[in-house]
Amino acid sequence: MKVYKFGGASVKDANGVRNLKDIVALSNDDLMVVVSAMGKTTNALERLVSALAKGDEQMAEQEWLGVLDQHVYTMRDLGLQPNVDVRLPMMPTYNQNWSYDKNYDQIVSLGEIISTQIIAVFLLKNGIPTEWWNIPKLLLTDSTYREAQVDLEHSSKVIQAGWNRTNRPKVVVAQGFIGGDSEGNRTTLGREGSDYTAALLGNFLNADSVTIWKDVPGILNADPRLVADAVKIDQLTYHDAVELAYSGAQVIHPKTIRPLENKKIPLFVKPFGNPTADGSIITATAEPIRVPVYIWRMNQVLITLRAKDFSFVLEESLSHIFQIIHANRLKVSLIQSSAVTISVCVDNSRFVAQAIEQLQEAYRVTWNENLSLLTVRGTTPTILKHEQEGRDILLSQITRRTAKLVIKD
Repeated sequence: MKVYKFGGASVKDANGVRNLKDIVALSNDDLMVVVSAMGKTTNALERLVSALAKGDEQMAEQEWLGVLDQHVYTMRDLGLQPNVDVRLPMMPTYNQNWSYDKNYDQIVSLGEIISTQIIAVFLLKNGIPTEWWNIPKLLLTDSTYREAQVDLEHSSKVIQAGWNRTNRPKVVVAQGFIGGDSEGNRTTLGREGSDYTAALLGNFLNADSVTIWKDVPGILNADPRLVADAVKIDQLTYHDAVELAYSGAQVIHPKTIRPLENKKIPLFVKPFGNPTADGSIITATAEPIRVPVYIWRMNQVLITLRAKDFSFVLEESLSHIFQIIHANRLKVSLIQSSAVTISVCVDNSRFVAQAIEQLQEAYRVTWNENLSLLTVRGTTPTILKHEQEGRDILLSQITRRTAKLVIKD
């Protein structure tokens, strides 16, 4: 069996869904098809959650109607009847007794629920034996909303039992990104978590391979929106892929590799617009990457900490600092220290201000916002000079093969 994962860009409209159907029809294997929300649905649902949390019912309704219109238009274009072939949900409400994060997971997860139902029905109506799976009932997680941890042992047994049924059809369509806790609430695995879902299902079901279908030819050495002459990397090792993902490469979710590496399952990244193309492959062994890799991580915050009494920050305070960072779910992308300072570059989030406030209780804290972090793997003196020219660089970290530059936009 094989696992196919389709992201939001690949199913953003009716033509994308038809293309998914054509790709699925090309395969002679049993398929687990993992699908994200359509297009920018997740972003719209995030705005809806924020509006409900602020009590702005008018804005929330506007966002919800936009989500419904998108899906109704897509269904009609596919020849499906809204609320007949697929029943669309009512506008979600905000439970004031729950945390923001718990409300977020119940509402934002609707994007995957709707998209997978549409796709499953469309495949069935086009003669492809298909079954829809409600993953929140199968993939058990804890209740760490927005960053849920999967109960691997329990989830593996349940999903294997469902897959091994004698009456299971050739194709199963399931949601990426989401799971469910023991109380029956939906949870999410972190943004872009659909890749991780696909990897877990591949691991549980001992897949021959996992393929992520994207709007690029494969894994590129740079974001083509930022670098015009980006080139495809034909093959990478699991180690290379983890390094790139952790540095901020948008091709795969950082958690994706481990479940696959554990069972030596190859991961393909292929263009959904050209399904017969080779794409890129991630395996245990591969040729060395022979081109420099440029990874941009946007919307960064550089936080610098100093002890109030000029004592050695690193020796006395490292554990305390990172307890605060962990408690506030900050994603660290770079750390640099001296005798009396520690600088930490993190992804901006709604928790940054709270973390800074907590850190200020014990340290002198300065910070800069609206920064970018450029990581260049396979750097050379010529490349480094070129990337530094004309830029306001607040911090740099250079090793033998890798350069990290924190840049003021």
